Amino acid sequence: MKEYYYDKLLNIKTRGDQQGFNKSMHYHRYEPTPYSALEELFRHYGIRHDDHIVDFGSGKGRLNFYLHFFYDVRVVGVEMNEDLYDEALQNQKRYVKKTGKDKIQFVCCLAEEYEISSFDNRFYFFNPFSIQVFRRVVNNILRSLEGNPREIKLVLYYPSEDYIYFLEQDTAFELQKEVILPYVYEHNQNERFLIYRLAL
Repeated sequence: MKEYYYDKLLNIKTRGDQQGFNKSMHYHRYEPTPYSALEELFRHYGIRHDDHIVDFGSGKGRLNFYLHFFYDVRVVGVEMNEDLYDEALQNQKRYVKKTGKDKIQFVCCLAEEYEISSFDNRFYFFNPFSIQVFRRVVNNILRSLEGNPREIKLVLYYPSEDYIYFLEQDTAFELQKEVILPYVYEHNQNERFLIYRLAL
């Protein structure tokens, strides 16, 4: 019900999973974060107006439009699949037509090729790719700190054990918060968000 309600509210079409498979085994299929999960996350995790958020594996842009609509923040969606990227752009046109506002950008490229802006400070991952790609992306984030030191947070939904091990063993990121999704976590312990913070 919420999937229909929010898509209608935002004037976008993000329901449904990706058909077919990606060409690379390093990139996982598109599946949008459920709106009910986003509601729960943002009950426990605050967004500031000056945050710059990057959604890796943004698909049709659900998170991007949700964040912009409710928190008026700048959001970049990074998507390597051209079909999903095109759908995100169509959603953007519908969204802007309804709201008249737009601080959303979509980039069609591999995640590890996205150039981290010196303003980007919040990064969202719904288990979009292999640990090899994740390592490269995190290293790109860390390199971006050299020119502009700032607090960085990573938000992982449905986090893989590989991601967790890498962050906790090989980086200075520390787990700041865990947000468990009620009712579904007891059946599947991946139904949670982990928020990692790199403090300077």
